[in-house]
Amino acid sequence: MRRLAALLVLVSANALAQPESPALEACRSYAEQELKQDGTRAASVVLDRDRTLLVERYGRKLGAQPVASILTGNGAVVFENAPSAELAFICLLANDKRAVFFNWLPRQNVSALRQCTREAELRGQPRPCLEILLRVAEADLTQAYARGFHEAREADVAAGGEKFIAAYRSSNDEWRQYRDAECMRRRDLAPQGVAADDYQLACMVELTRRRGLDMRQGQ
Repeated sequence: MRRLAALLVLVSANALAQPESPALEACRSYAEQELKQDGTRAASVVLDRDRTLLVERYGRKLGAQPVASILTGNGAVVFENAPSAELAFICLLANDKRAVFFNWLPRQNVSALRQCTREAELRGQPRPCLEILLRVAEADLTQAYARGFHEAREADVAAGGEKFIAAYRSSNDEWRQYRDAECMRRRDLAPQGVAADDYQLACMVELTRRRGLDMRQGQ
């Protein structure tokens, strides 16, 4: 784990140009094989060709294993008729065509619309998938709210009043008003090929997730 952390620091500090396709395919195939060995029933593994995709020429050994390069970027595990798992990754290669290590990493600020359009069956009708993601995000936020409410109540008991709970409720109500208004605004900015209702719903998923994360970090 310490070696992996050190490699991540190295990559972020010394990342070079985007890799050629043989290295990317070697890493994708390696990741797919590992999922099968773990018993994960995924439809496919996707490694994104975007600005996050970077390669670092390493040219050293990790233990006895020579490592020629380190590939990092974003990708996804795609499931049939279900939202994709959007993640970051790190892949070590002995050469441009042979991966020797692959690890998925947590990723924040994931696109809800992308989660619901990676898989072919969902692509033409993402709304049910987005509705599931919103229910999950709302449930997560409810748990965060409950912990915050408990802390506000304890503060009121200590202070002999109700101002902390009142302020807490007010901030939560105002945030929901903001979310709904912001996503209504974004609805009119839906890109070509994306239904306005779906774009609005994806916005609600992402802002609700962000609110839950902010709440947990502030507790």
